[in-house]
Amino acid sequence: MTEAHEIEFDVASALAQGARARQEDALAVAFADGAPDGFAILSDGMGGHASGDLASRAIVAEVFAALTLQGFSQKAGAPDALRKAVEKANTGLKACVEARPDHSGMGGTVVAAHVKGRALHWVSVGDSVLYLFRGETLSRLNADHSMAPQLDLMAANGAMSEAEAAAHPQRNCLTSALTGDPIAEVDCPDRPLDLNPDDILVLASDGLQYLPDPIIEALLLRARNEPSRTIAHDLLEALETLNDPEQDNTSLVVIRPTRIKRRERQGGLFQTSSAMLKAVRRAVTPSVPIEPRAP
Repeated sequence: MTEAHEIEFDVASALAQGARARQEDALAVAFADGAPDGFAILSDGMGGHASGDLASRAIVAEVFAALTLQGFSQKAGAPDALRKAVEKANTGLKACVEARPDHSGMGGTVVAAHVKGRALHWVSVGDSVLYLFRGETLSRLNADHSMAPQLDLMAANGAMSEAEAAAHPQRNCLTSALTGDPIAEVDCPDRPLDLNPDDILVLASDGLQYLPDPIIEALLLRARNEPSRTIAHDLLEALETLNDPEQDNTSLVVIRPTRIKRRERQGGLFQTSSAMLKAVRRAVTPSVPIEPRAP
């Protein structure tokens, strides 16, 4: 066998309940150790009481199952697989509401990212975010399906002040979500984004955005050489330091592509049963315990 430069992924996930009475976020991660590909999913549930909790878990479970069982065929490609998985999750929600009318109104966001080598594909519905930190700059990759972009555009055009747009009571209202009804908007580009070694990807529910983007950017810049586990911990620790009495649930996944030099080997994400076992373990258990970090 020959030596070759390859990309592998350092991945960590975490959940925090914040100031809310229930945890209505859910996530799953499927990256086998040392594999050159994998995927992550998270959902922010809505519907109140048990419905938001049920919705987010159902969405993540359906997308995870679809991507695991159907895989990412060369013919159809990752975008088609991601779109079909989201449609399957939406159909599952519809069936759930029809079977349990008391869950009417439940739904959730979804953001899922698939990486293979340098190629990143994603699908998203709602306002959960996919960030890319590259160099020293943080940018949002996916569309924001909420009223926020429209309000910001109105402010830019002089129809209202920036302060009014930021404080508008409908700012966080979703313009698209998974509810079992036809999905209004889906963000799923056909062409992949090429990742660079030392990029940082962050998938997160809107609970992370209690931190302003410049603060998130500064935290990632400071921790850019740290493991994903440390980056996830630092982000949640910063939220905890805010001590916001309205702090929403937060779920996040940190993905760091790194260039390594190792022996070439055959196989992909689910080539072996041991790889599948590791992926499932990560899917049901966040990799970052929420504990105080030593000074």
